[in-house]
Amino acid sequence: MKQLFDDVSFKCSKLVTKNYSTSFSLAVYMLSPSIREAIYSVYGFVRFADEIVDSFHGYEKETLIHDFETEYYKAYHSGISLNPILNSFQITVKRYNISDDLIQAFLKSMKLDLVKTEYHSKEEYEEYIYGSADVVGLMCLKVFVDGDIEKYNLLKDEAMRLGSAFQKVNFLRDLKDDNLVLNRTYFPGVDLNSFDENAKQAIINEIEEDFKVAFQGITKLPMEAKFGVYTAYVYYKKLLNKLEKTPSHKIGTARIRVSNYTKAGLLAQSFVTYKLKLV
Repeated sequence: MKQLFDDVSFKCSKLVTKNYSTSFSLAVYMLSPSIREAIYSVYGFVRFADEIVDSFHGYEKETLIHDFETEYYKAYHSGISLNPILNSFQITVKRYNISDDLIQAFLKSMKLDLVKTEYHSKEEYEEYIYGSADVVGLMCLKVFVDGDIEKYNLLKDEAMRLGSAFQKVNFLRDLKDDNLVLNRTYFPGVDLNSFDENAKQAIINEIEEDFKVAFQGITKLPMEAKFGVYTAYVYYKKLLNKLEKTPSHKIGTARIRVSNYTKAGLLAQSFVTYKLKLV
């Protein structure tokens, strides 16, 4: 019975989310039960693609990402895949009419990670962020608005800015691993060997502007999505705050985290704010 396999597939996507990101998993749990599975499936798809290019050292990454893409399209056209992550994602793509240009833009950025190590211009940088993060925000927005095209178009820009903010925070947090392990530099014009407070603050100011615009979109989200997205927003704002307080030389040598204790406090704070209708 296909429904049983589909249920198992979505549970696998949920398991991927919980194991790879406790923070994102917590935010998804704050969404309405009616849309959680779909968001888990989006995360599972983008996480597996990201793992291929970032983590599977010693394997043929080009072949793996090519096969992953090929198997996705086979799943989309046939309506099934024995890879449960691809099976659940293709169901979500069809259910919420996620356009293929978003998926192609995402895969393009993932493939860039296999061949490109530096981004020298703002245009290159923004194109990578669009594909690696903005379109993921748009995929989620497709789920949140559930077919309401007018609502989607109204919130599209803010959803992209939130995706950009999250990705740039990740870039700043992961400076050490990106530079020393993956030999990548995403921020154009930034020399990690002489990364100073001025360079750090310029990046933080850029992220703060993204968050400012994105927040306006969060306030307009459907009730099914608002609390979960706001929870993720609050967590990333806290992480950015920690990065701002961390000396620039330490950001390049250590990975800054938000403790589980702090995350619990942020969740409580978010809940109160949400209940008081301040967002």
